Amino acid sequence: MTYAPEAAEIGSVRQIFVGTTRGIDEKGNYSGTRVEAVSFARFGVSIPPMRQPGQINWPPRSGKTDPNTQFLTTSAGRYQSSDDFRAAVAKDLRSNGGEAVIFVHGFNNTFSEGVYRIAQMSHDLELPGTTLHYSWPSAAQPLGYVYDRDSALFARDGLERLLVEVEKAGAKRIVLVAHSMGSALLMESLRQIAIRNESDLLDRIGGVILISPDIDVDVFRAQALAIPKLPEPFIVFSSERDRILRLSATLTGQWDRLGTLNDISRVGDLPITFLDTAAFSSGSGHFNLGDSPALLRLLDGILAVDASLDADRISRTGLLPGAVLTVQSATQIILSPVVAIGNELQR
Repeated sequence: MTYAPEAAEIGSVRQIFVGTTRGIDEKGNYSGTRVEAVSFARFGVSIPPMRQPGQINWPPRSGKTDPNTQFLTTSAGRYQSSDDFRAAVAKDLRSNGGEAVIFVHGFNNTFSEGVYRIAQMSHDLELPGTTLHYSWPSAAQPLGYVYDRDSALFARDGLERLLVEVEKAGAKRIVLVAHSMGSALLMESLRQIAIRNESDLLDRIGGVILISPDIDVDVFRAQALAIPKLPEPFIVFSSERDRILRLSATLTGQWDRLGTLNDISRVGDLPITFLDTAAFSSGSGHFNLGDSPALLRLLDGILAVDASLDADRISRTGLLPGAVLTVQSATQIILSPVVAIGNELQR
């Protein structure tokens, strides 16, 4: 991370609370090594004014920085104890109506990549509430898939611990957002909480959003069925054009990933809404929600913490234009970029 406190005078600063099970290297930076104890921190991230929605401009490793165009860190601090962290989160929650959003990053992510991505999404989607990030120990390299998959399993207790701390801090409602392999970690933690019968904690979860989830469909079913009542809304952003998930399917030998699922009858008995973003794919197509300016404009506040995104409301109001398919309890909406462009032209 590049520290530039002066950037706070130019950019829009997002405060990100962090819980992590990453180790710390000899330079004092968070690494990809695993530690059992959860540590806590807080970062201020400046979102530059000169950028397109979905875009993250990284500062140079050396040389002059530009707060007008680059993401920069304006403040950073580590909490000495969970009590200190909880008190800081509680103060922030009181100023945000008790709403909290927790993001979980995916495969092949450094610590700073995760924090900056969460700041970008929080800003571009105009999410209210206290923003938190769970950073698990990814190897942060393309060939580290197996290491990352094991790390996601290793990190389950850490995510549960962060949820407990946020609940104890006084959160009235917690929305969980996970990307890629982080979705598998999130589902494992929810399953674990349900098996432990921590109903009070589950009751605080007011929604789950999985972005390009890298989860085998059968495994997802087993995870979901272990949870007495899935949080609502439960949203999956999917795309059959997701090249990263296709590669994941090849590596695992399991061809159906939740993030590329076409046949929603496989999960028809579960109350889930699939938003098919294939029409907005570019590049690898693995983070359409965060990368596509057109898709961000189309959603335009729909993912706010207090929004109700259920299948019936979508069907009645045309809130998210596109073809709607309902199979039992599951709903699939194939989003249309044509409508998104038309709405933009009318502004």
